[in-house]
Amino acid sequence: MKVFIAQQNYHIGNFESNTQKIIQAIQEAKRQGGDLILFSEMSVCGYPARDFVEFSDFIDKCYAAINEIKVHADTIGVVVGSPARNQSPKGKDLFNAAFFLHEGEIKAEIHKTLLPTYDVFDEYRYFEPAMEWGCVSFKGKKLAITICEDIWNMGDNPLYRICPMDILMQEQPDVMLNLSASPFDYTHDEDRKATIKANVQKYGIPMFYCNAVGSQTEIVFDGASYVFDKNANLCAALPMFEEAIIGVELNNDGTISGPIVEPASRVPERMYAPEQLESDLHIEQIHAAFILGIKDYFQKMGFKKAILGSSGGIDSAVTLALACEALGAENVRSILMPSPYSSEHSVNDAVELSKNLANPYDIIRIDSVYHSFLEALQPIFQDAPFSLAEENIQSRSRGNLLMGIANKFGYILLNTSNKSELATGYGTLYGDMAGGLGILGDCYKTQVYALARYINRNEEIIPLNIIEKAPSAELRPNQKDSDSLPDYDMLDRILYLYIEKRKSPIEIKQMGFENSLVDRVLRMVNVNEYKRNQFCPIIRVSPKAFGVGRRVPIVAHYLT
Repeated sequence: MKVFIAQQNYHIGNFESNTQKIIQAIQEAKRQGGDLILFSEMSVCGYPARDFVEFSDFIDKCYAAINEIKVHADTIGVVVGSPARNQSPKGKDLFNAAFFLHEGEIKAEIHKTLLPTYDVFDEYRYFEPAMEWGCVSFKGKKLAITICEDIWNMGDNPLYRICPMDILMQEQPDVMLNLSASPFDYTHDEDRKATIKANVQKYGIPMFYCNAVGSQTEIVFDGASYVFDKNANLCAALPMFEEAIIGVELNNDGTISGPIVEPASRVPERMYAPEQLESDLHIEQIHAAFILGIKDYFQKMGFKKAILGSSGGIDSAVTLALACEALGAENVRSILMPSPYSSEHSVNDAVELSKNLANPYDIIRIDSVYHSFLEALQPIFQDAPFSLAEENIQSRSRGNLLMGIANKFGYILLNTSNKSELATGYGTLYGDMAGGLGILGDCYKTQVYALARYINRNEEIIPLNIIEKAPSAELRPNQKDSDSLPDYDMLDRILYLYIEKRKSPIEIKQMGFENSLVDRVLRMVNVNEYKRNQFCPIIRVSPKAFGVGRRVPIVAHYLT
């Protein structure tokens, strides 16, 4: 049996585009003599559709798309993902389903059993778990079809009380097929591969795993679909962060024709210290995720051009370089807005960066704008000493100028704040926290430097002075980030342990960090949740990003 995997980038709710992609892949598989083709989870409508599935019309369009696709499933079996209506009077209205199409008909409907409700997932909000299980017979083989989370209930401490494959194995299937929409984060690729491999080793039959690719607002799907033979050898691996289609020959004995990509005996190396940022070993993947995240956000929203404030600092430099690579330098406009406290070298660094990238830039001094605010506020401020208020006025002046230009010319403002700043509240609401998309909001400061070095891997794009100088907001004379924040190497390790690893204050202190420093850092994180709650979507690259995947109360007394 020749089985194809179609790893595709879908657009949520764009049924015409999604359907045409699926049909084109079916035609290609048929042209190459394919017997069966597998698509990813919710391929018909895109994932995650969230509250769109609560609209009856949205579900009608899903069924209409399936009816259009099934016409092309004549000589080939097709497995696509879609919401399906629950015909039972019990339970929620919908299932997360896989439709098996053949001979122009819907031959089977398979429902997802395990519905994740952690991190970015909220599936039990919308879907009913499967009520029955069974294999699909096709061309003399029994197919065990599962959907994403259904294969993740492994290990010594399983999250769910049921394992669909345990039930399906009672029918002695020949092969496992899994439709997935498994998001990228820089810890997930090896874990995902290990989970698929563990299923194959447990059940002793081959697996075809199809994962989604593409970015849906803040969530990036990296593809990396796999084929394992019955002996747990990796026989095919589709590329990360790009669309691809592949066909492999499944033999009757459960082996796969062709060379082995990675033998079952290979054991992945894990060299992380508990406090080490695992992203240090995955900068290339993170870079690719950002490029895809920016590109898809603009293309799927119909946006063409971006704007950002270029300060001569590391965060705006990395954001600008990423945006130029994703959108084309001619489509990214940078605005340099020096204040009375901006150093000459910062302006020069920002100009040199734009010349290296060949993107358009403008210089608008904010001195007069800033002083007009101070003049208007003088009757109230009177002779009060210079403080955070004056610093934030500079930041908000820049935010207003950027938004004015964006509105006038149809740009989308890219935010340049990093995760260290967002975590500790080191940013100005309606100033440097303004924007339509957060590029580096899931990247700690030390990771931003690693990205800069990666961007410069072949040539100097980001001027070395930007990378080497001490970071500063330049909102008062001789200001340095270290005036307000701990050293970033120490700060980021504590933040990582608290946010990504969910370590308690006591656990972090037991790792050797100074008690007062831990208390100070964690208090900053918790009291600034109100700022993050007003922030724009952030491209997710870590296992725990600010936004939809991290839900903590704003008004709380934990660790304050």
